[in-house]
Amino acid sequence: MCITTVQHDYFVAISFQSDKHYTSPFFDIELDVTFTNPNNDTITIPAYWNGQHEWIVRYSSRKAGKHTFISICSDITNKTLHQLSGEIEIHPPYSGGNSLLQHGAPIVSADRRHFCHEDGTPFFWLGDTWWMGLCKRLSWPQDFKTLAQDRQKKGFNVVQLVAGLYPDMPAFDPRGESESGFCWTQDFTQINPAFFDEADQRIEYLVSMGIVPCILGSWGYYLSLMGVEKMKLHWRYLIARWGALPVVWVAAGEQTMPWYLSKQKAADSTWLKEAWSEVMMYMREINAYRRMITTHPVKSARASVSAPSLIDFDMQQTGHHASTIQQAVQAQQGREIKPIMPVISGESRYEALAISPKVTDNDVRQAFWAHTISSGLAGHTYGANGIWQINRPSNPFGKSPKGHNWGTLTWEDAMTLPGAQQLALAKKLLNTMSWHQFEPMPINLNSYIKPNNRLHKALYKLRATLLTPLPTIVAAAQTATQSDAIYYTLAIRKFSVCSAKSITHATWLDPSNGAQYPAVPIQSNDQTSTFIPPQKNAAGDDDWLLLITSNSQSF
Repeated sequence: MCITTVQHDYFVAISFQSDKHYTSPFFDIELDVTFTNPNNDTITIPAYWNGQHEWIVRYSSRKAGKHTFISICSDITNKTLHQLSGEIEIHPPYSGGNSLLQHGAPIVSADRRHFCHEDGTPFFWLGDTWWMGLCKRLSWPQDFKTLAQDRQKKGFNVVQLVAGLYPDMPAFDPRGESESGFCWTQDFTQINPAFFDEADQRIEYLVSMGIVPCILGSWGYYLSLMGVEKMKLHWRYLIARWGALPVVWVAAGEQTMPWYLSKQKAADSTWLKEAWSEVMMYMREINAYRRMITTHPVKSARASVSAPSLIDFDMQQTGHHASTIQQAVQAQQGREIKPIMPVISGESRYEALAISPKVTDNDVRQAFWAHTISSGLAGHTYGANGIWQINRPSNPFGKSPKGHNWGTLTWEDAMTLPGAQQLALAKKLLNTMSWHQFEPMPINLNSYIKPNNRLHKALYKLRATLLTPLPTIVAAAQTATQSDAIYYTLAIRKFSVCSAKSITHATWLDPSNGAQYPAVPIQSNDQTSTFIPPQKNAAGDDDWLLLITSNSQSF
């Protein structure tokens, strides 16, 4: 029996060596290992092929004590892989300051509206987007660690990365190489374990910083190139490699979007929805640690799958061009659909994106507050031009397949953009409040959505000349008792708020720099108070937050 056990920082790795030769081991066999914990609970985990004759299974548990295991090989005649048993010792629970190791991976909370850690501690999702963060465009260790440390300092706790099959390029484009090449060999003939050995360092470093790796298996159109069965094997490999870590699984990027130059996009999109749903069903079957699963959509994860049971939360793409009102409306729509689940924007307005008009920090900030409050305060994902594609000073990403260049801002310069700091301030504010106890207030914004057809455009234009073109309140939420509330406004105009209890403390918060000012109503009675925001905020914009509580407190 040839078994080697190695204790890593976050898991135990058990290596199995086969004395039987296989022509194509990655495709020819599957190895699973069933573990039993001290409570006699069992879990069956896929092992991954590590090259040559080696398979490895990674195991982690929050239960201290002796754990036993037994291997199950699809080739039952292989006595060096099948029915091998042993035991390992899991040490007492982690007691350091890393929230992921102390409290566990993020899961959907009991109210089905938010996220929490495995032990129930609330988890507010503040994500960043590094689609190409596993390729050599972001060097290891210097560049990767520099960016991760900056994001940790700002309060980001999720990073979105693609596992080698990147967007905005053909398969095997040199821009997607790591130091060890691509994640698959040419024409998808074999997985490349060396690519994932490199990726391990980066994924584990994020975990060490308390940042959740949110891993996309590929961009959606790769399914047309690989086929369903190979994509299932790709996902089996990812889950075997990183499932023991506190990660989130995202099946694909823009899951139902065909190849950029496809000439039959409608048919391709229909096929992608059904085929990816089959892959996701398989993902759920082998997802032994029950890590959250969703998908990154063209518009919404719900609309990208054949059944809502395939996703644990609804990730939306709310648009780089979409107005602040549209951001709020899409959040409202996602929240209202049954079955209920957390709703977040996984791709919103990318700061400094080279579109017309160029995306500013004001755009980023408005999208955050409008969508996050309206969807129920589960979280939000930021993105910056220069970081998602990892632009380097002498090596910008270049053109997409359609010929567009999204901009040449370097990742180092993008790292310092003001929008990321403003979202960091937003999370800091929310962490002073019981954000997971707030529920959105209904606000009818549909009449402010810009229409598509000519008649409605004409009526909208006429309405805009007669009435104020934007609502005063874009998003609002309050606690069940109505004692605490948060309002987001884009206009320096007066508005009235109602409260079940007498308002004893109100604060204006400048979302551009976090400054706070007393909010004194210009008119008030027992349950209704009228406020008007201060003049321009520190960034010269009109948006403000009004925070109300029945208890005097500092936010």
